[in-house]
Parts: sequence; structure tokens; C-alpha cells
Amino acid sequence: MRSTRAAAVGAVTLSLALTASACGGGSSVGGGSNDRPTTLTYWASNQGASIEIDKKVLQPELDRFRRQTGIKVELEVVPWSDLLNRILTATTSGQGPDVLNIGNTWSASLQATGALLPWDARNFGKIGGKDRFVASALGSTGAPGKDPAAVPLYSMAYALYYNKQVFADAGIAQPPATWAELTADAKKIQAGGKQALGAEGANVSENIHHVFVFARQHGARFFTDDGKADFTDDGVVTAVKQYVDLMAADHVIPAGNAEYAQNQSVSDFAKGRTAMLLWQSASANLRSQGMSEDAYGIAPVPVQSGTPGTGTQVNSMVAGINLAVFENTDNLDGATRFVKFMTSDDEQKILNKAYSTIPPVASAQDDPAFSAPATAVLKNTLATSAAALPQVADESQFETTVGTAVKELFADAAAGRPVTVASVKAKLEKAQQQMPAK
Repeated sequence: MRSTRAAAVGAVTLSLALTASACGGGSSVGGGSNDRPTTLTYWASNQGASIEIDKKVLQPELDRFRRQTGIKVELEVVPWSDLLNRILTATTSGQGPDVLNIGNTWSASLQATGALLPWDARNFGKIGGKDRFVASALGSTGAPGKDPAAVPLYSMAYALYYNKQVFADAGIAQPPATWAELTADAKKIQAGGKQALGAEGANVSENIHHVFVFARQHGARFFTDDGKADFTDDGVVTAVKQYVDLMAADHVIPAGNAEYAQNQSVSDFAKGRTAMLLWQSASANLRSQGMSEDAYGIAPVPVQSGTPGTGTQVNSMVAGINLAVFENTDNLDGATRFVKFMTSDDEQKILNKAYSTIPPVASAQDDPAFSAPATAVLKNTLATSAAALPQVADESQFETTVGTAVKELFADAAAGRPVTVASVKAKLEKAQQQMPAK
């Protein structure tokens, strides 16, 4: 999911959508039609530093598609704070777009509504085949064993962004590779009067992304193999406490960041107020705020020890944006052609360069732009040390309940209230009780 969003998942009752029949943009009843062959509606997620920047990036490409096909694409860029609620409303009301962006972590949850076109072998064949896409991106397109609910559009990974001058002033020769090194470096940075590490403590989705990585590093996953919530596993409790302790015990994250939810930590880093930032594909956002790429370095997210890899060495979730089609679209052929256009090599290069993301189409990654320092770390992370968030139908409730629990723990830390193993476990027990019964 995209780093520029606000708290993307509010208090949403997804179970209402799960019981709805498949429905979406247009008026036909299931299976799609071609009643509106010259028009498409497209909900794009807010990828850039503002909605206006997204329009400037996307509109020329939509105009190009119209010149090639004669199909006009009516664009709406939807803020992350509204997107999931808008989609869920569309699945129940039938008043939605033909094509839309979804955060890849929502794929299985939205797949369970039955509202999205399944990407079976026939549909993938219309856009050049499934094997065009890299495996890590396909791993976040729906529940295992089912046809994907969406097609990868932009791939992202977390990295550690660090201010080169602040590091030099503090006598730090290289970025930290472990969490212990990060904490030690933070003390040196703070001694020079700078804030060490930014975070979005009130952003439930950012919280989920980070505690998921910490959990994997402690051998935990939040869900059992059969898809049941397991939020009080010892590894999960340890992971959540370690993340919150960056503020509560280690004082690496400033207490004021407990209230951040609108990318304030990115602005702090861009303006030189904070020395480090854990973020997804941040270069375009930093550039839009006036920070030169020469001013910062990019390194893999730290691990507990050793080097990033698989298993307990995972250091990022597989982040990204998928492209989905409502199954009862009134322009099924046009929607498929649009997906093919957006995932073509040329468009993948144009759009992923604009957003400093990685093309999920393997052949597009050959462009030299994706081997530059700003993206090489991200590409390597996706290939070697990233893991998909749980592809289960309850994933979006998981984001809401556990992300909110972490938000509340950050608030406790900022207020000086103790964050203990018992208090962490109590928050997670409450979150688990809010999940649908199995």
C-alpha cells in the first residue's frame, strides 16, 4: 500500500460487504457487459504528494489511451483516507467505477466480496499473460489457491532513508543494519540536537506494516495457517512491544510522532528535522518537498541480527498498488484493454518512474532508472527479503484492530504511561476479540 496515504482503514464493517452479491460499476447483472464501449471510470489512489500531482502524472497517459483506443477515461483520484470505505460502499450499492486501484493488502478481503473480476488464465491472456509479473507482486493479489482479484500496478518496499549530513556530523560512517545499531546511532544523533527517527504513530496502516515486519523477525505471523487470528502469540507481543519501545523505552522516535497520521514524518525528514525515516518508496515524495536525492541515502530496513533475507530476516512487507475491475462493468472489453495498457512495458516505466516505485512487470525493470540508488535497494528488497501481508478475508479488519491497538500504545508512550508486556497483550487481546468469529 502506498506510503503517502493517511490512516487508510477506518472503522469499517467489512462483514456487510462480504455478504453482498457481486456488484460494482455499471448496471449489468454480473459478468460485465459492453453497454458503454467508449467510456471508462477510473478511481486512482493518491500516489503522489498531492491529488493534483497525481492528475498531472496520470492525465497525459489517459489521453494517450484515448488516442489509441477511442475510449475516454474519467479519472477520480481518491485519498487513502476515503478509498476503502468508497470501495466497500460500491460493492454493496452497485455505484462504483469500472476500474480502480486497491492497496495490495486488501486484495483477499475485497476478493471475498465477489465484486471484483477474477483474473483467471483467460483474462490474464488478454493482457499478455500472468508470467509477465514478478512473483512477489502476484503474491499480494488474493487468497492462495484462487484466481487473483487484481493485477499488480506499482510495487513498493520499505527502506531506511537517512540524512547524510546529519550522519556525518554525528560521526556515523554507515547506516545501521540492526535495530541495536539504529538505537545506538540515534543516541549520537540526539546528542547533536537532532531528532532521530520519524514515525506515523496514529496511522493504523503504517503501524500494521511495521509490526508485521517485527513479527516476522520474531517468527510470528498474526494468523494461523488456517486463517484464524492469533494476535497474542508471544512473538507478536514481543514484536509490537519492540516497535512501540522505539518511543516508549529507547526514545528514538519523538513523543510528538504519536499524533502523526498525515505523512508529517516524511515532511520532517525532508526538512532536515529528523535524521532517519522508515518509508515506502519515498524518493518522489521527498523530491516534491524540495529534498535533493544527494542529501540522503537509502539502506535496507534493519533486522535483529545478520543480513536481510527470508524467514526471520524479512525486513519489509510487499507493498504496492493493484489494478482491479468491477465484475459487472458496463465496458468489460474496454476495462481489460485499459489494464493491458497500464501494465504495458512503456506505461510501467513511465508511471513507476514518476512515483519512484518498482514495476511489477519483470521486463520493465530492465530500464536503467530502476537500477539507480533510489530504487536499487527497493528492487532488491522485493526480490529477496519482503513478505506479503496475510492474504486472508479478514485482513482489513486486522489492519483496523491491530493498527488501532498500536496507535493506542503510542499514545500511552507519549503520555508517559508504561508500555509493558501485560499492557501490550491486553491491547492485542481486545483487538482479537473484535475480529469475526471463526
